[in-house]
Amino acid sequence: MMDVDAGSGDRIALTVLAQYRMATTEQMHLILNPQVRIEQTRRRLAKLRAEGLVDRITLPQRGRTRVWFPTRYSAQVACEWPELRGRRPSKTLSDRTAVRLRVGHALTVTETALAFLQDARRRGELCRPLDWIPEVYHPIGSGEAVIPDAVLFYRRGREGGEGAMLRAFVEVDRATMGPERLAAKLHSYARLHRYVPAPAPGRRHRQAGQELLQEEWRRHYPLFPRLLFVLDGTGPTGIKTRINALRAAAADPTLASFLREVPVLATPLVDLLHGGPSEPVWRPVRNPDSTVSWSQPPSLEAPRKDPARPGAVAADNPDHRPDHNWSQRCAAN
Repeated sequence: MMDVDAGSGDRIALTVLAQYRMATTEQMHLILNPQVRIEQTRRRLAKLRAEGLVDRITLPQRGRTRVWFPTRYSAQVACEWPELRGRRPSKTLSDRTAVRLRVGHALTVTETALAFLQDARRRGELCRPLDWIPEVYHPIGSGEAVIPDAVLFYRRGREGGEGAMLRAFVEVDRATMGPERLAAKLHSYARLHRYVPAPAPGRRHRQAGQELLQEEWRRHYPLFPRLLFVLDGTGPTGIKTRINALRAAAADPTLASFLREVPVLATPLVDLLHGGPSEPVWRPVRNPDSTVSWSQPPSLEAPRKDPARPGAVAADNPDHRPDHNWSQRCAAN
């Protein structure tokens, strides 16, 4: 018999883990309730594991970091709750081998989510744990789809006051693919931006004066989300190479209309963790020598000159380098 109160922290923990796929003990603690002692989070996760609702693997590096993920049963149950209704549990979510193979990228995605969550908390703005939704399927026709690493919902301004709702597609790149393949994602998102699904078979075309078919993304978002690239897994030179590849791809005339309407920004993860997402650490792909804040409206962006090279502020100063070395160590295992 499961001892899980529907309104307790157990349910919240299961919901977050089902949505995020996997997280370390520390990440779960910071996502759920950083005000309490981490021992409470450890006890909660151990309790859920004893009840067969979550499982874990232990990374072999020093410190033996524990990575938690939902079991197949708990993921299916959680996806029936209102918070996750319409979400489909990953088919490999509860497979230990699949978790080990995906752990490096998945934990980096969770670390990126934490950067936005903690930044919102510091600023008194609204971005709750479930406002970060990994791997949302967006069809673009011919059986193909765009599946960003996450869709982010973020409300600027203090809760209860006036503010603007921001949305972003987030791509977390750990240098596991070549720069050209990374840059090719711009064309995929441009296809999503203009994709209009064909009418259902047997359906008559709408007559003049009636509502016309519209782009698929408009069914889900009032405005096309910004596109944010978070770069990791390589040093400053590799970061620069990847940003240059994005800039070269952005020069394609076929992308001009898309880039006029959709802000596309990139930043090294090390700068994101050090400065915070709301700081001007983002580089517009068409002008990567400048930096802006991701949350500024395109018309108000006031680019400023960048440090000497991507990642220079944080990467060159050991005192400012965030400790996410587990990301690199995971890649070797």
